[in-house]
Order: sequence, then structure tokens, then C-alpha cells
Amino acid sequence: MNKNETVLKLSHQGIIAVVRGKTMEDGVKIADACIAGGVKAIELAFTTPHAPEAITTLVEKYKDDADVIIGAGTVLDTTSARLAILAGAQFIVSPAFDKDVVEMCNLYRVVSCPGVMDPTGVVAALKAGADIVKIFPGDIVGTKMIKDVHGPLPQAPLMPSGGVSVENTAEWLHAGAVAVSAGSSLSGPAKKGDYAGVTENAKAFVKAVAAARA
Repeated sequence: MNKNETVLKLSHQGIIAVVRGKTMEDGVKIADACIAGGVKAIELAFTTPHAPEAITTLVEKYKDDADVIIGAGTVLDTTSARLAILAGAQFIVSPAFDKDVVEMCNLYRVVSCPGVMDPTGVVAALKAGADIVKIFPGDIVGTKMIKDVHGPLPQAPLMPSGGVSVENTAEWLHAGAVAVSAGSSLSGPAKKGDYAGVTENAKAFVKAVAAARA
């Protein structure tokens, strides 16, 4: 899959699961549960122990499912980015903008999604070559941020992260987000070992995206 195809698939799916496992095995199980529920874009956070190994495990497990896209999240530096890319990550997500990380992603033709909080950050990320700009924390800036940024920057592909829920998914998408990124509101049940609950949450998010786009 090339870079452009990855961007299109992320936009088409509309929902990315942020997976933070307590262990590598927990992270893989959460990802499995999300995929079983139809959320097939997985952002495996580098806060998960042995994250590169978890990414490789998922990439290998789902290599025959063309809809599954495995990426890495909480990537703070070029070392982590390179490890993620070597592990097979198809997209890289960061909580903040780091030009060197974006440039490394561009070098290896991997999708980059740096996090920013204001228009200055959006412009800097786009100038560096970011593919999707993460608006973070979404629960602080709110959905109006998307509409306001799209006034002067209608070309900016924006994705909120933080505070995204089933209930407000439509609001974000209607505001102009290309996709939404969900963490605890999706994977929360896994904290109690309830992976089936994660799958049910995933199904609810998929339905919310479909309804918003209908």
C-alpha cells in the first residue's frame, strides 16, 4: 500500500483507534477487539511496552485483510518513528509537531499525522509535508476549531483526538474533520479485561461514522 492509498483508507474509514496497552499482549488484544468491531485503523501507542513488536505482530496477523491499517502513535522523535516504520507501521501519529519526524515519514513514504493546537501549528505542519494534521487536545479546542481553521485553510486535512466519543463523532465529521481518533471512549472496557466490550464500542463508532456521512 502506498502513502496516498493509506491516506484515502484512513479518511474512508473515518475512525482511528488509539490503542494503549498495559502490556504488549494487552495492546494486541485491544487492537484485535477493535478490528473485530469494524474499526480497522489502529494507532498502537508507543506508551505500550514493546510497541514495535506489537506493531509487527499486528501487521503480520492482518496482512491478508486489505482494510486493516496499522500505525504507531505517541511518536515523539525520529528514533521512535524509524523503529515504528521498520516494524511495519503505515502511519505515524504524534501528540505534537516535530519537523524532523514529519520529514522522516516523507523520506520513507509513510503517512505523518502530527498534533497541533492552533492555526500556527497547522500551517507549520502542512509546510513540513504532514499528510493529516491532528487537532489535539480535541476536548479543549472543541469542534468549532475545525470550522474556524478551514476558513483560511480549507485545504487542511484535520483529525481531532482527545474527547472524541460516539455521541460527538457526527459533530466532528460535520465540522469538516477527515476522520476522528478515539482512545479511552473506545478501548475503556479493556482496563477490566472486557475485550468484548471494546468490540461493541467499535461497532458503535462505525455506526456513528456511517450515520454522520449518510
